[in-house]
Amino acid sequence: MTDAELADRRDGATNSAMNWTTSADAIWADAIESLDRYGNAVLPSVLRAQQCEQLAALYARDDCFRTRIVMARHNFGRGEYKYFAYPLPPLLERLRHALYRRLAPVANRWNRQMGLDVQYPDALDAFLARCHAAGQTRPTPLMLRYRAGDYNCLHQDLYGDHVFPLQVAILLSAPGEDFTGGEFVMTETGSRDQHADVVALGQGDAVVFAVNQRPDMTPGAQGRASVRRVAMRHGVSVVRSGTRHTLGLIFHDARAASASASVLEPA
Repeated sequence: MTDAELADRRDGATNSAMNWTTSADAIWADAIESLDRYGNAVLPSVLRAQQCEQLAALYARDDCFRTRIVMARHNFGRGEYKYFAYPLPPLLERLRHALYRRLAPVANRWNRQMGLDVQYPDALDAFLARCHAAGQTRPTPLMLRYRAGDYNCLHQDLYGDHVFPLQVAILLSAPGEDFTGGEFVMTETGSRDQHADVVALGQGDAVVFAVNQRPDMTPGAQGRASVRRVAMRHGVSVVRSGTRHTLGLIFHDARAASASASVLEPA
């Protein structure tokens, strides 16, 4: 099977898992517009409720994961998360590849607009080969668990020199039923309209968002359009009750924590 055929198969398998009521192309067109304007976009019902529950149940297992992080030990907030080990569960593998293919053109356009030389290949395997050649070999997809009183401080998921500028979080729990509070929050600095953004998600919804920075092309007071680099951070507000599980899909892999002081993942 050729690389193109394998990619099409992954996309088809992923789209069959998505419970979208309108065409995927229309959803992606809206998402790209939102990414350009706000640095984040919601993809509705990427996973069905049953799939969310099956994935959340993996958190109790150790064989799927390579490490567990207790956030309070590192001043990241409160709560905990686990990084998946390779090979990833099949659904996560399909999602990661299919979403990357959709997002790579956006990432490349953003870098051109910001005057950055880095461009990304069409397929995730080629980008991961670039990461691994640079020593970034540890998988970064993760699952986060928050309980009452837990939260995630504003941060950026960088992990090394090779960083894909977009990532995805999928809410596995049902707000108002499984938990209350725990809103996804983004902030931006360096734009003409600095602000915080609370992104409402339902169970199975995904939020695509900027990892580090995005281009801001909003016209200034004189009506002139110039590109600014806007710094983005994301986090989760305090969970008031219940338990909140989230799946995080990061497209670049990580170096060992001891290899670089810029890596945000504890050993």
